[in-house]
Amino acid sequence: MGKHSRIASDVKQQILHRIRTEGISVAQVAKDHGVSAPTVYEWLNRSATPSSSILQINKLKRENEELQKLLGRAMIEIERSKKNTSHYGF
Repeated sequence: MGKHSRIASDVKQQILHRIRTEGISVAQVAKDHGVSAPTVYEWLNRSATPSSSILQINKLKRENEELQKLLGRAMIEIERSKKNTSHYGF
């Protein structure tokens, strides 16, 4: 039989706040607080606003960060190629 304990309301709010505002994954927050990920998803479903999905927002934040990294790498490569061609007088 599993261990069941009540999680204090302020702890639930802290967990949900970290997911919503800091973009931390549900799995990571659940691990940090010793709560199962399905429990956190249940809390999110209960508290989610109909206008936007917290999970979708976090997914978009992660995608945006990845795109910014890719763009940064591309810009660095462009600068390197400019420097290389200028050394050869092209």
